[in-house]
Amino acid sequence: MNIDRFKTQHTPTGTEEPFELENSYTLDVAVDGSVLAKAGAMIAYTGELSFTGQATPEGGITGFLKEAATGEGTPIMNVEGNGHVYLADQEKKVQVLSLDDGDALTVNGEDVLAFESQVAYEINSIDSLAGAFAGGFTNVYLEGPGYVALTTHGDPIVIEPPVTTDPSATVAWNGTTPSVEVNKNLSDMIGQESGERFQMNFEGSDGFVAVQPYEEL
Repeated sequence: MNIDRFKTQHTPTGTEEPFELENSYTLDVAVDGSVLAKAGAMIAYTGELSFTGQATPEGGITGFLKEAATGEGTPIMNVEGNGHVYLADQEKKVQVLSLDDGDALTVNGEDVLAFESQVAYEINSIDSLAGAFAGGFTNVYLEGPGYVALTTHGDPIVIEPPVTTDPSATVAWNGTTPSVEVNKNLSDMIGQESGERFQMNFEGSDGFVAVQPYEEL
């Protein structure tokens, strides 16, 4: 492959769509005002953009970030201006969803890549998982309208409840709320007694749960 062909094959499309995939791992966000993104996810940008930490949301539902000292929370940055920002997260696949007015989705905090500024959000932790994960299990509730981008290790599968999942592999859910159970009889993968094993149980007949073929935490 010569230089010209390499350039042509990998040049961004330059679309004016708010959220557009350049490839499976890179999101192109056309910024005209502001957008919220996972801190550290910027790999390049064009135009006049600024990046600032987002300690508390401007508006939204009741969104907040936990104090850094607690080890909890999802670090979010505010991208402002006019231009294109290219976002990626450790070569994870990017999934783009369009939420209608009133649509809601809860996403594992590790898997949130970006969302439009008009999307209302709230950051919480599932305290009952604090014994399994440092700082608990942080998740982000997102409510439309607007575009949302999340990331997955590999291709996710989407399952309708009732279903039980491994918290480490659980990416997002909609229309259902998990309860957490502990199974003390399960052993770990090397045959030693783990003492405890956490599971997320999703009940009901509506909504879905998305899981990935990878244990995040």
